[in-house]
Amino acid sequence: MPDDIGGPPPILRDKDHLAPSVFTPDALLREARRQKGIADSRVPDICILDPDGDIVRYLLAANRTRRLAAWACYHTDLLVFEQEGLSFGIIGCAVGAAFAVLVAEELFASGCRFLISMTSAGQILPVRIPPYFVIVDRALRDEGTSYHYLPPSEYSVADVRLIRLAVESLTAANVTTQVGATWTTDAPFRETGAAIAAAEQAGILAVEMEAAALYAFAAARKKPVLCFAHVTNQMGRIEGDFEKGVADGAQESLKVISQMARRWRDQARPRSLRTTTDPTGPRAALPRSTIKKGRTKS
Repeated sequence: MPDDIGGPPPILRDKDHLAPSVFTPDALLREARRQKGIADSRVPDICILDPDGDIVRYLLAANRTRRLAAWACYHTDLLVFEQEGLSFGIIGCAVGAAFAVLVAEELFASGCRFLISMTSAGQILPVRIPPYFVIVDRALRDEGTSYHYLPPSEYSVADVRLIRLAVESLTAANVTTQVGATWTTDAPFRETGAAIAAAEQAGILAVEMEAAALYAFAAARKKPVLCFAHVTNQMGRIEGDFEKGVADGAQESLKVISQMARRWRDQARPRSLRTTTDPTGPRAALPRSTIKKGRTKS
Protein backbone atom coordinates (compact mmCIF):
# COMPACT_ATOMS: atom_id res chain seq x y z
CA MET A 1 0.00 0.00 0.00
CA PRO A 2 1.57 3.33 -1.03
CA ASP A 3 2.17 6.01 1.58
CA ASP A 4 -0.61 8.56 1.84
CA ILE A 5 1.60 11.62 2.23
CA GLY A 6 -1.36 13.97 2.56
CA GLY A 7 -3.18 11.92 5.19
CA PRO A 8 -2.76 11.47 8.91
CA PRO A 9 -0.04 9.13 10.22
CA PRO A 10 -1.05 5.54 11.00
CA ILE A 11 -1.30 6.22 14.73
CA LEU A 12 -4.21 8.59 14.06
CA ARG A 13 -5.98 6.46 11.42
CA ASP A 14 -8.77 3.92 11.91
CA LYS A 15 -9.30 4.73 15.57
CA ASP A 16 -12.71 4.32 17.19
CA HIS A 17 -11.98 5.16 20.82
CA LEU A 18 -15.40 3.99 22.01
CA ALA A 19 -15.21 0.58 20.33
CA PRO A 20 -14.36 -2.37 22.60
CA SER A 21 -11.05 -4.14 22.06
CA VAL A 22 -11.16 -7.66 20.67
CA PHE A 23 -8.07 -8.57 22.71
CA THR A 24 -8.67 -7.96 26.43
CA PRO A 25 -6.53 -8.23 29.57
CA ASP A 26 -9.07 -10.65 31.04
CA ALA A 27 -8.57 -13.06 28.12
CA LEU A 28 -4.79 -12.85 28.36
CA LEU A 29 -4.82 -13.47 32.11
CA ARG A 30 -7.27 -16.36 31.73
CA GLU A 31 -4.96 -18.13 29.31
CA ALA A 32 -1.87 -17.31 31.36
CA ARG A 33 -3.46 -18.84 34.45
CA ARG A 34 -4.43 -21.93 32.45
CA GLN A 35 -0.92 -22.38 31.08
CA LYS A 36 0.79 -21.73 34.41
CA GLY A 37 -1.68 -23.76 36.46
CA ILE A 38 -2.45 -20.97 38.91
CA ALA A 39 -5.74 -20.02 40.52
CA ASP A 40 -7.55 -16.75 39.97
CA SER A 41 -6.68 -14.32 42.76
CA ARG A 42 -6.88 -10.61 43.50
CA VAL A 43 -3.93 -8.26 43.73
CA PRO A 44 -3.80 -5.69 46.58
CA ASP A 45 -6.22 -2.77 46.33
CA ILE A 46 -3.33 -0.29 45.98
CA CYS A 47 -0.57 -1.03 43.48
CA ILE A 48 2.60 0.82 42.47
CA LEU A 49 4.51 1.10 39.23
CA ASP A 50 8.25 1.61 39.88
CA PRO A 51 9.79 2.06 36.43
CA ASP A 52 13.36 2.54 37.68
CA GLY A 53 13.11 -0.41 40.08
CA ASP A 54 14.75 1.52 42.94
CA ILE A 55 11.89 0.93 45.37
CA VAL A 56 11.75 -2.77 44.48
CA ARG A 57 15.49 -3.21 45.02
CA TYR A 58 15.31 -1.38 48.35
CA LEU A 59 12.45 -3.58 49.56
CA LEU A 60 14.14 -6.78 48.38
CA ALA A 61 17.37 -5.86 50.16
CA ALA A 62 15.38 -5.33 53.36
CA ASN A 63 13.55 -8.68 52.97
CA ARG A 64 10.22 -6.88 53.09
CA THR A 65 8.48 -8.46 50.10
CA ARG A 66 6.85 -11.66 49.00
CA ARG A 67 6.17 -12.62 45.42
CA LEU A 68 2.48 -12.99 44.57
CA ALA A 69 2.41 -16.40 42.90
CA ALA A 70 -1.12 -15.82 41.60
CA TRP A 71 -0.04 -12.83 39.47
CA ALA A 72 -0.46 -14.26 35.97
CA CYS A 73 1.29 -11.59 33.88
CA TYR A 74 3.75 -13.05 31.35
CA HIS A 75 6.14 -10.11 31.58
CA THR A 76 6.48 -9.08 35.23
CA ASP A 77 6.57 -10.21 38.84
CA LEU A 78 4.31 -8.57 41.41
CA LEU A 79 5.69 -8.18 44.93
CA VAL A 80 3.56 -7.54 48.00
CA PHE A 81 4.78 -5.54 51.00
CA GLU A 82 3.51 -3.60 54.01
CA GLN A 83 4.18 0.09 54.63
CA GLU A 84 2.81 2.02 57.59
CA GLY A 85 -0.04 -0.45 58.05
CA LEU A 86 -1.06 -0.58 54.39
CA SER A 87 -0.63 -3.48 51.97
CA PHE A 88 0.75 -2.69 48.52
CA GLY A 89 1.52 -4.53 45.31
CA ILE A 90 4.52 -3.25 43.36
CA ILE A 91 5.94 -3.95 39.90
CA GLY A 92 9.41 -2.77 38.97
CA CYS A 93 11.05 -1.81 35.70
CA ALA A 94 7.92 -1.46 33.55
CA VAL A 95 9.54 1.41 31.64
CA GLY A 96 7.77 3.45 28.99
CA ALA A 97 4.21 4.26 28.04
CA ALA A 98 3.21 1.02 26.31
CA PHE A 99 4.64 -1.27 28.98
CA ALA A 100 3.17 0.79 31.83
CA VAL A 101 -0.34 0.72 30.35
CA LEU A 102 -0.15 -2.99 29.52
CA VAL A 103 0.61 -3.68 33.18
CA ALA A 104 -2.03 -1.19 34.36
CA GLU A 105 -4.70 -2.94 32.28
CA GLU A 106 -3.75 -6.29 33.84
CA LEU A 107 -3.62 -4.88 37.39
CA PHE A 108 -7.11 -3.43 37.23
CA ALA A 109 -8.40 -6.63 35.62
CA SER A 110 -6.91 -8.45 38.64
CA GLY A 111 -8.62 -6.38 41.32
CA CYS A 112 -6.45 -3.27 41.74
CA ARG A 113 -8.52 -0.30 42.89
CA PHE A 114 -5.91 2.50 42.84
CA LEU A 115 -2.64 2.72 40.91
CA ILE A 116 0.28 5.01 41.74
CA SER A 117 3.21 5.52 39.38
CA MET A 118 6.50 6.83 40.80
CA THR A 119 8.86 7.51 37.91
CA SER A 120 12.17 9.32 37.76
CA ALA A 121 12.22 12.41 35.57
CA GLY A 122 14.55 14.93 34.00
CA GLN A 123 14.28 18.56 35.02
CA ILE A 124 12.88 21.02 32.45
CA LEU A 125 12.11 24.16 34.48
CA PRO A 126 14.70 24.69 37.24
CA VAL A 127 12.21 25.30 40.04
CA ARG A 128 14.41 23.58 42.65
CA ILE A 129 17.64 21.63 42.97
CA PRO A 130 17.00 17.88 42.39
CA PRO A 131 15.89 15.57 43.79
CA TYR A 132 12.28 16.59 44.44
CA PHE A 133 8.78 15.38 43.63
CA VAL A 134 6.17 16.62 41.16
CA ILE A 135 2.47 15.75 41.40
CA VAL A 136 1.70 15.41 37.70
CA ASP A 137 -1.59 17.14 36.92
CA ARG A 138 -1.24 16.82 33.14
CA ALA A 139 1.23 15.28 30.72
CA LEU A 140 2.18 16.32 27.18
CA ARG A 141 1.28 13.50 24.78
CA ASP A 142 4.57 13.02 22.95
CA GLU A 143 4.24 9.23 22.97
CA GLY A 144 2.07 6.75 21.11
CA THR A 145 0.00 4.75 23.56
CA SER A 146 -2.35 7.54 24.65
CA TYR A 147 -3.68 7.94 21.10
CA HIS A 148 -5.14 4.45 21.25
CA TYR A 149 -7.25 5.45 24.27
CA LEU A 150 -8.27 9.08 23.62
CA PRO A 151 -8.64 11.34 20.58
CA PRO A 152 -5.72 13.70 19.86
CA SER A 153 -5.08 16.57 22.26
CA GLU A 154 -2.04 18.33 23.70
CA TYR A 155 -2.25 16.81 27.18
CA SER A 156 -3.60 13.89 29.13
CA VAL A 157 -5.12 15.26 32.31
CA ALA A 158 -5.22 13.75 35.79
CA ASP A 159 -8.35 13.27 37.85
CA VAL A 160 -8.65 16.57 39.74
CA ARG A 161 -9.93 14.75 42.83
CA LEU A 162 -6.73 12.70 43.04
CA ILE A 163 -4.60 15.82 42.61
CA ARG A 164 -6.49 17.44 45.47
CA LEU A 165 -5.96 14.38 47.67
CA ALA A 166 -2.25 14.35 46.83
CA VAL A 167 -1.87 18.03 47.72
CA GLU A 168 -3.77 17.57 50.97
CA SER A 169 -1.91 14.44 52.05
CA LEU A 170 1.59 15.74 51.29
CA THR A 171 0.90 19.15 52.79
CA ALA A 172 -0.31 17.49 55.99
CA ALA A 173 2.88 15.40 56.05
CA ASN A 174 5.01 18.53 55.47
CA VAL A 175 6.43 17.14 52.22
CA THR A 176 7.41 19.95 49.87
CA THR A 177 6.50 19.20 46.27
CA GLN A 178 5.45 20.82 43.01
CA VAL A 179 2.20 20.49 41.08
CA GLY A 180 2.32 20.79 37.32
CA ALA A 181 2.85 19.35 33.88
CA THR A 182 5.34 16.85 32.54
CA TRP A 183 6.35 15.91 29.02
CA THR A 184 5.94 12.20 28.25
CA THR A 185 8.30 10.92 25.56
CA ASP A 186 8.96 7.54 23.96
CA ALA A 187 12.49 8.56 22.97
CA PRO A 188 14.63 9.85 25.84
CA PHE A 189 17.71 10.09 23.66
CA ARG A 190 15.86 12.41 21.27
CA GLU A 191 15.31 15.14 23.85
CA THR A 192 16.76 17.83 21.62
CA GLY A 193 17.55 21.43 22.48
CA ALA A 194 14.57 22.67 20.49
CA ALA A 195 12.19 20.21 22.16
CA ILE A 196 13.45 21.14 25.63
CA ALA A 197 13.09 24.86 24.85
CA ALA A 198 9.51 24.31 23.68
CA ALA A 199 8.72 22.41 26.89
CA GLU A 200 10.21 25.24 28.96
CA GLN A 201 8.10 27.80 27.09
CA ALA A 202 5.00 25.71 27.82
CA GLY A 203 5.75 25.75 31.55
CA ILE A 204 6.49 22.03 31.73
CA LEU A 205 8.36 20.97 34.86
CA ALA A 206 9.96 17.65 33.86
CA VAL A 207 10.25 14.94 31.23
CA GLU A 208 9.36 11.29 31.84
CA MET A 209 8.09 8.27 29.91
CA GLU A 210 4.72 7.05 31.25
CA ALA A 211 2.29 9.67 32.60
CA ALA A 212 0.46 10.75 29.42
CA ALA A 213 -0.37 7.17 28.53
CA LEU A 214 -1.41 6.23 32.08
CA TYR A 215 -3.71 9.25 32.34
CA ALA A 216 -5.27 8.53 28.94
CA PHE A 217 -5.88 4.93 30.02
CA ALA A 218 -7.34 6.15 33.31
CA ALA A 219 -9.72 8.56 31.59
CA ALA A 220 -10.84 6.04 28.98
CA ARG A 221 -11.29 3.17 31.43
CA LYS A 222 -12.50 5.35 34.33
CA LYS A 223 -9.82 4.01 36.66
CA PRO A 224 -8.02 5.94 39.44
CA VAL A 225 -4.37 6.50 38.52
CA LEU A 226 -1.98 9.09 39.93
CA CYS A 227 1.50 9.82 38.63
CA PHE A 228 4.39 11.28 40.59
CA ALA A 229 7.58 12.42 38.88
CA HIS A 230 10.70 12.16 41.01
CA VAL A 231 12.91 14.81 39.41
CA THR A 232 16.38 13.36 39.86
CA ASN A 233 18.48 14.67 37.00
CA GLN A 234 19.22 17.37 34.46
CA MET A 235 19.47 14.88 31.58
CA GLY A 236 23.17 14.30 32.19
CA ARG A 237 24.12 17.89 31.38
CA ILE A 238 26.13 18.30 34.58
CA GLU A 239 28.74 16.20 36.36
CA GLY A 240 27.42 14.22 39.31
CA ASP A 241 23.90 14.00 37.87
CA PHE A 242 21.26 11.33 38.64
CA GLU A 243 21.77 11.46 42.43
CA LYS A 244 18.44 10.39 43.93
CA GLY A 245 19.18 10.64 47.64
CA VAL A 246 19.27 8.02 50.40
CA ALA A 247 18.64 4.48 49.14
CA ASP A 248 18.36 5.85 45.59
CA GLY A 249 15.35 7.85 46.68
CA ALA A 250 13.33 4.79 47.71
CA GLN A 251 12.70 5.89 51.29
CA GLU A 252 11.35 9.31 50.33
CA SER A 253 9.34 7.81 47.47
CA LEU A 254 7.70 5.36 49.86
CA LYS A 255 6.84 8.20 52.22
CA VAL A 256 5.11 10.10 49.41
CA ILE A 257 3.28 6.99 48.20
CA SER A 258 2.10 5.89 51.64
CA GLN A 259 0.77 9.35 52.50
CA MET A 260 -1.23 9.48 49.27
CA ALA A 261 -2.44 5.91 49.62
CA ARG A 262 -3.67 6.49 53.17
CA ARG A 263 -5.63 9.57 52.09
CA TRP A 264 -7.14 7.70 49.13
CA ARG A 265 -8.11 4.76 51.36
CA ASP A 266 -9.75 7.10 53.84
CA GLN A 267 -11.77 8.78 51.08
CA ALA A 268 -12.73 5.42 49.57
CA ARG A 269 -14.21 4.16 52.84
CA PRO A 270 -17.87 4.68 53.71
CA ARG A 271 -18.12 8.04 55.47
CA SER A 272 -19.13 6.44 58.79
CA LEU A 273 -15.83 4.49 58.88
CA ARG A 274 -13.47 7.36 58.03
CA THR A 275 -10.97 8.42 60.65
CA THR A 276 -11.08 11.95 62.03
CA THR A 277 -7.99 11.68 64.23
CA ASP A 278 -5.50 10.51 61.61
CA PRO A 279 -3.28 13.54 60.76
CA THR A 280 -3.66 12.63 57.08
CA GLY A 281 -7.45 12.51 57.35
CA PRO A 282 -9.91 14.87 55.69
CA ARG A 283 -10.11 17.30 58.65
CA ALA A 284 -6.36 17.87 58.91
CA ALA A 285 -5.09 21.43 58.65
CA LEU A 286 -3.45 22.19 55.32
CA PRO A 287 -0.39 24.51 55.46
CA ARG A 288 -0.42 25.29 51.75
CA SER A 289 3.05 26.84 51.76
CA THR A 290 4.64 23.43 51.21
CA ILE A 291 2.93 22.91 47.84
CA LYS A 292 4.10 24.90 44.85
CA LYS A 293 2.42 25.15 41.47
CA GLY A 294 4.42 24.87 38.27
CA ARG A 295 4.80 27.92 36.06
CA THR A 296 2.38 28.28 33.21
CA LYS A 297 3.01 29.68 29.78
CA SER A 298 3.21 33.45 29.81
